[in-house]
Amino acid sequence: MAASELYTKYARVWIPDSEEVWRSAELTKDYKQGDTVLHLQLEDGTDLEHKLDPKTKNLPHLRNPDILVGENDLTALSYLHEPAVLHNLKVRFIDSKLIYTYCGIVLVAINPYETLPIYGTDIINAYSGQNMGDMDPHIFAVAEEAYKQMARDERNQSIIVSGESGAGKTVSAKYAMRYFATVSGSASEANVEEKVLASNPIMEAIGNAKTTRNDNSSRFGKYIEIGFDKKYHIIGANMRTYLLEKSRVVFQADEERNYHVFYQLCASSHVPEFKALKLGSADVFHYTKQGRNPVIDGVDDAKEMSTTRNAFTLLGINESYQMGLFQVLAAILHLGNVDVKDRDADSSIIPPNNSHLMVFCELMGVAYQDMSHWLCHKKLKTAAETYIKPIPKLQAINARDALAKHIYAKLFNWIVDHVNKALHSTVKQHSFIGVLDIYGFETFEINSFEQFCINYANEKLQQQFNMHVFKLEQEEYMKEQIPWTLIDFYDNQPCINLIEAKMGVLDLLDEECKMPKGSDDSWAQKLYNTHLKTCSLFEKPRMSNKAFIIQHFADKVEYQCEGFLEKNKDTVNEEQIHVLKASKKFDLLVELFRDEEKATSPTGVAPATGGRTRLSVKPDKGKPDKSSKEHKKTVGLQFRNSLQLLMETLNATTPHYVRCIKPNDYKYAFTFDPKRAVQQLRACGVLETIRISAAGFPSRWTYQEFFSRYRVLMKQKDVLPDKKMTCKNVLEKLVQDPDKYQFGKTKIFFRAGQVAYLEKLRADKLRAACIRIQKTIRCWLARKKYLRMKHAAITIQRYVRGYQARCLATFLRRTRAATIIQKYQRMYVARSSYRRKQAAALAMQCILRAFMARQLYRALLREHKAIIIQKMVRGWLARQWYKRSLAAVVYLQCCMRRMRAKRELKKLKIEARSVEHYKKLNIGMENKIMQLQRKIDDQNKDNRSLTERLSGLEVTHAAESERLRRELSRLRCAEEDAKNSNNRVITLQEELERLRAELQNTQKEKKAIEEWAQKYQDEMEQMISELKDQNNLLKNEKNDLNRLIQEQGQQWTEKMQRALKEETAQLETDLNEERSRYQNLLSEHLRLEEKYDDLKEEISLTVNVPKPGHRRTDSTHSSNESEYTYNSEFAESEEGSRGVEDVTKASLDMALFLKLQKRVTELEQEKQGLQNELDRREEQFQRARARDDEEHKKARSAELEYESLKRQELESENKKLKHNLNEMRQSLMSNAGAVSAAPGSPAYKVLLDQLNSSNEELEVRKEEVLILRSQLVSQKEAMQHKDEKETMTEPLHYVEDVQKLGDAKEISQAYMGLKDTNRLLESQLQAQRRSHESELEALRGELQSVKEENNRQQQLLAQNLQLPPEARIEASLQHEITRLTNENLVNPTEDPKAYRISVLRRMIDLMEQLEKQDKTVRKLKKQLKVFAKKINDLEGGQIENVSPGQMADEPIRPVSIPRREKDFQGMLEYKKEDELKLVKNLILELKPRGVAVNLIPGLPAYILFMCLRHADYINDDQKVRSLLTSTINSIKKILKKRGDDFETVSFWLANTCRFLHCLKQYSGDEQFMKYNSPKQNEHCLSNFDLAEYRQVLSDLAIQIYQQLIKCMENILQPMIVSGMLEHETIQGVSGVKPTGLRKRTSSIADEGTYTLDSIIRQLNSFHSIMCQHGTDPELIKQVVKQQFYIVGAVTLNNLLLRKDMCSWSKGMQIRYNVSQLEEWLRDKNLMVCGAKETLEPLIQAAQLLQVKKKTDEDAEAICSMCNALTTAQIVKVLNLYTPVNAFEERVSVTFIRTIQNRLRDRKESPQLLLDTKIIYPVTFPFNPSSLALETIQIPGSLNLAFLTRV
Repeated sequence: MAASELYTKYARVWIPDSEEVWRSAELTKDYKQGDTVLHLQLEDGTDLEHKLDPKTKNLPHLRNPDILVGENDLTALSYLHEPAVLHNLKVRFIDSKLIYTYCGIVLVAINPYETLPIYGTDIINAYSGQNMGDMDPHIFAVAEEAYKQMARDERNQSIIVSGESGAGKTVSAKYAMRYFATVSGSASEANVEEKVLASNPIMEAIGNAKTTRNDNSSRFGKYIEIGFDKKYHIIGANMRTYLLEKSRVVFQADEERNYHVFYQLCASSHVPEFKALKLGSADVFHYTKQGRNPVIDGVDDAKEMSTTRNAFTLLGINESYQMGLFQVLAAILHLGNVDVKDRDADSSIIPPNNSHLMVFCELMGVAYQDMSHWLCHKKLKTAAETYIKPIPKLQAINARDALAKHIYAKLFNWIVDHVNKALHSTVKQHSFIGVLDIYGFETFEINSFEQFCINYANEKLQQQFNMHVFKLEQEEYMKEQIPWTLIDFYDNQPCINLIEAKMGVLDLLDEECKMPKGSDDSWAQKLYNTHLKTCSLFEKPRMSNKAFIIQHFADKVEYQCEGFLEKNKDTVNEEQIHVLKASKKFDLLVELFRDEEKATSPTGVAPATGGRTRLSVKPDKGKPDKSSKEHKKTVGLQFRNSLQLLMETLNATTPHYVRCIKPNDYKYAFTFDPKRAVQQLRACGVLETIRISAAGFPSRWTYQEFFSRYRVLMKQKDVLPDKKMTCKNVLEKLVQDPDKYQFGKTKIFFRAGQVAYLEKLRADKLRAACIRIQKTIRCWLARKKYLRMKHAAITIQRYVRGYQARCLATFLRRTRAATIIQKYQRMYVARSSYRRKQAAALAMQCILRAFMARQLYRALLREHKAIIIQKMVRGWLARQWYKRSLAAVVYLQCCMRRMRAKRELKKLKIEARSVEHYKKLNIGMENKIMQLQRKIDDQNKDNRSLTERLSGLEVTHAAESERLRRELSRLRCAEEDAKNSNNRVITLQEELERLRAELQNTQKEKKAIEEWAQKYQDEMEQMISELKDQNNLLKNEKNDLNRLIQEQGQQWTEKMQRALKEETAQLETDLNEERSRYQNLLSEHLRLEEKYDDLKEEISLTVNVPKPGHRRTDSTHSSNESEYTYNSEFAESEEGSRGVEDVTKASLDMALFLKLQKRVTELEQEKQGLQNELDRREEQFQRARARDDEEHKKARSAELEYESLKRQELESENKKLKHNLNEMRQSLMSNAGAVSAAPGSPAYKVLLDQLNSSNEELEVRKEEVLILRSQLVSQKEAMQHKDEKETMTEPLHYVEDVQKLGDAKEISQAYMGLKDTNRLLESQLQAQRRSHESELEALRGELQSVKEENNRQQQLLAQNLQLPPEARIEASLQHEITRLTNENLVNPTEDPKAYRISVLRRMIDLMEQLEKQDKTVRKLKKQLKVFAKKINDLEGGQIENVSPGQMADEPIRPVSIPRREKDFQGMLEYKKEDELKLVKNLILELKPRGVAVNLIPGLPAYILFMCLRHADYINDDQKVRSLLTSTINSIKKILKKRGDDFETVSFWLANTCRFLHCLKQYSGDEQFMKYNSPKQNEHCLSNFDLAEYRQVLSDLAIQIYQQLIKCMENILQPMIVSGMLEHETIQGVSGVKPTGLRKRTSSIADEGTYTLDSIIRQLNSFHSIMCQHGTDPELIKQVVKQQFYIVGAVTLNNLLLRKDMCSWSKGMQIRYNVSQLEEWLRDKNLMVCGAKETLEPLIQAAQLLQVKKKTDEDAEAICSMCNALTTAQIVKVLNLYTPVNAFEERVSVTFIRTIQNRLRDRKESPQLLLDTKIIYPVTFPFNPSSLALETIQIPGSLNLAFLTRV
């Protein structure tokens, strides 16, 4: 395809721009052949017409697709040109904050001017062992590649770091050296890597300075060779330096500084040891104040001086030499302040007593007169005479400055030499890696000799770089068998010839320096005459005759000739040097100028070889000319020679290139200046690399990657089984021009732009497929919508028509119904009107008649009641006055009581501080409420009585009215009579008037009474309402108080629960941390033990001198080793410290080894002596046996009688105790009802149970004592009867004690001691009986008091039941108050609660006494066993020596308790000498696979424990200790030998845990015995407490677990990244993007690569092996959790360091892989083990790759979702997110800033990567075994036939 065909509409191109260098634009019209203008539109929407060059017709550069922008390798870009490189670097630097980018073999590093967290140890570990293309670009990746190639190819390596000043060269070189120091380490204990790193602050102090471009600019070049041995550990280093900028010592430009060390000295002038230097501020000295800016922001010079001094000390430069160095530096500062004045025009003078010169002479130890003289004079030598000539002021100042520069250069060389001596190693160097930190190409406004040398060095380095790149390209083409065509690239050999060839610039300069009157002007003229016409690279400026221009590979540079000759000569007054060398007081000064005569350079520049050894060589007088010639070597010649040696070194190594770029001149963080960047890219050769790559086939794909990426462009028929043929066929169809690609053996090579074309075809195909899918889906959606609308329309029509028909039928029905309704309605209205009228007439008549009757009745009633009311009112008024007076008195009483109650309430409120007071307060409030309720009831009763009285008054009034009516009728009769009598008329009238007046008064009084009654009723109602309100208020207060109490109680409960949870979580965290710390110390202890064993083996191999008469065998060695190991572990447990003791402190001493040998010899001699003593004692025992028989016969009868009496006494006591116990039990059962109702009945039941158990325990103990006594009796009878059948069935072997029984007297003494012991036991049993009797009496008294309390409670209950409800409540309240008062007073005789507390306390005391007595009984039992075994041994010895005749003559007496033969007890007996065989067959030579498959799990642990049980049974502590120690050491030995075998480690972890569980299960502790069966409890250990050994075994199990984790990690580590990240589990989801020269690991599963199935298969293998070995389920869960943590951490770390893995499709792959792992957990029932939680950070990272990342809502969702990720990890993933297809979008910088702002308040670690070395602390929960020991069978395959079942 022609290139012009790509310039179509919407194609994007780069056009030149004056501000941004290159600017992006888009074609708005297709380009056609012959067009002279391109129609473009800029990104801001501006239209532009870009004119093409009419001569070249070159089209602008095409822009790469968006998915290729931001690639790790610039060579992965489809279009390789300058704008593409610049844009890619800018996007990575600004948007993604990535400072490293590959450009083929070059690492481009952009200085961020900000500290980044990407250089920690975790990052170093992540890059260690990785391929260079697998991880994101980094300086560590380059260092790892160099280290790996050195080890793989056996070839020395070099890392060439170059760049401008301020670009970060020194920092990059420093990080590379730190990587080597961290990864390789040193082979010795001398910490060489620390010394290598310590050289950095020293060289920075004396060789770095602040410039306008860089605060820490290196003003010299250095090449550091880091040496390695055959194991590739650092053994030393060597440094070469180049072209120190000495002029900076005496001159600095504005805003620049001198070397750092001067300012460090001035800042530390207050230090006491620096007082003698007489220093001050840096502004005082001429050499430090010229830049007028002596301070660097953020740098503490005093602190830096401390760092420099520490580095000097670390490198072995002592304090005296350090002070000498600082003395010389201070003298240089004082020398700069020496003031020179004019004497006349041709001479100068230093004023006498110049203070600074005096200090200089004092510090240097030279004469003041000599130095002041030679600073102003010089010596001229001729053939005949020598003249001393004064010099003018300017020359004197130049001489002073030259002396200062010369001294500093000498000091610089001396320091470099001593640093090399400190870094020198005596071990032979096998290989090295060189790190070259050298100045980059420089061009300033004024360029002088220094810039010329720097650019000359860069020309040489660029030539070497070009040749190397060309060579690599050629090798790649030849490897792939691609036809090689010569690529035209820039060769700068002509420029190098111009500088260094014969008659070149340097040659002419040296020649001019030799001329007596040579000058810069004459040298310039020679340059013009020689090169101006012959060399096109040499030019002359138009406006100057003292400058020249050289066309370098990067740019044209104009050099000013002024100063070239002087700087090349670098002359210094020799007389000044002689004065300094004559110093008598300053040895360091003499040492600096000691080799002045044989120096190869007057400049003081370090020789190229570096690290030379100084020798005191006298000058050869026979050859003065040679020394003179060497002394006259110029700076240019020296630099050329050293540069030539450097190039030879680099050519002999494999180079690795780091190009440092300075993004801006203002040191702004993450600010990119395109102009400055392009200038540096051109200068450092990056663009040349791009050009060489673009000239050939820059894009390279493997066939598998091409097939995977462009499978969408193939048809099904094009896909063949052979991927190579498939790719060939497809390419021939897609790309018509065969020159655009080439097929190699494993890769396809493409010309520049072809990948972009293929990407365009792929995007078009995918876009067409998307359009087709959209078309089909939209058609389907439209058709579905049409069918739904059609169906809806038909349905609507059907329902509408039905609705209309129903509406018509309804209308007809309503019309007919309306007619009928009208008919009936009219009839109803007429009838209703008639009925209303009739009812109204009747109602009016009724109302009128009723009104008239009521009026008549009322008149009569008023008249009748008037008299009655008048009679009753006066009495009623008197009574009311009395009641009001009584109410007022009661009210006053209430007020007084209320006032007192309020006072009491205040006191109670003050006292109320707890919930109990609130409860009491509530009780009081309830009483008040009840009293108020009673008052309300009383008032209601009064109200009812008043109402009754009113009703009575009404009745009386009615009767009186009736009487008055009768009287009225009588008066009417009388009136009729009065008509007849006139005299009585007036009287009756007066009486009538009087009655009327009385009636009116009565009516008024009645009205007043009614008003008063109404007022009283209102007052009563108001009082009732007030009382109700007060009652409600009190109720509310009560409810509020109750609610407050409940809330406070709930709050306290929640607070306590929350505090308890927090405390529990904190304790768990602290416990895990402590457990982790302890287990880490255990691992360190194991490492030290292994080191100790290795050293001991080396010692045994080197010093193997056995003493005469004894040869140390393996058994003795193992025994001693075991003893030592056990003692050390026991000492650690005794001290309570779980830290790792330095166990190798004494073991490394040879004296201990010889002492142990001597001790073994002494022990064997002592053993032989004891054996002889045993034989002698046995003979004495045989002689004394006959003499002792008679004495035993006499003592036997008395003892038997005494024992029978004691036995009868004990039986009678036992019966008595049983009788008392039964009586007490009956009394308790008879009073069961009363006791159950008592408050303390549960406590008494517990007490009764405890008493029963204690009595049963006493009975058991007594029976055991009786059994022991019966055994003693049987043994004594056996001594008399000599009957072997009645003796103990299993004799115990205490031969040592028998040997110590010297004669019969000692035997009798032992027997008497046994009798005393028996008497002691009897007295103790009697004391226990008496104490139990007293306790029974106390319990009877307490039972009686409980009965009385019960009776009293029943009486109270009966009394309460007889009372009415109100009184019952009152009585219950009173009783409760009394009870609470008694509780507060704590009366022990009346308070049941206090009584219960006292009873519980007595129960606790009784239980403690029982435990103490139990311990005493156990102790006495053990003593009895010991004595019984001793006597048994004595009897055994006697029985063996009894003749058969004696046995037959003695009568056989029956024993008191018959014995029977026992079955197998689950013990295994072995001989002491078989212990090594047991350990060898069962541990050292055991194959785990056969045991795990064919036998029961944990069989070795069971066998070892059964052997241990037998040793415990026979009470042989030596045997127990020896067996346990040998077992532990053997397990350690087999793990050391086969520690990398997972099956072996898992097998012994399971068996060690099982052995530990057996020791716990059969230890006899109650906490473990409760899980056992009765038979298992019989098998518990009886004589030894092995708690200390349990701790030792637990530590051993922890060490095995950690070794298991490490072994598992080593197996899983290579699988994780390939299986979890790189392998495409879901094929076709993620496409492979184009890659550059740094090829990453293929994501396609080839043969030999790991997949997710490989990881799951390995997990299945781990799980099945552990299950077969019988590993505890809880332990398996912990192992699986650790496995999943390793998988998640390694995967996440690689994801965070690989930009190519951060895409949407990769997130889907990761989530699918995680789901498969979760499915595996579900299949194994391990979901609750915490393994899934360890994958949570990885899951959230995968979700983060897939979620939407645009809006603020998305940011909020991300912040809430990613709670397991740190802010640094979230931002890193977002920065690395890379679209794989054109349909995806990048994450905007604004969105990332939003995320950072939202997560700003998070308090978390800034660490980016997870620590993959973390091992969770392990626990071993107790897991008892249900397997009975007696059922275990030992297979013959174990070769343990020497074990005997017991």
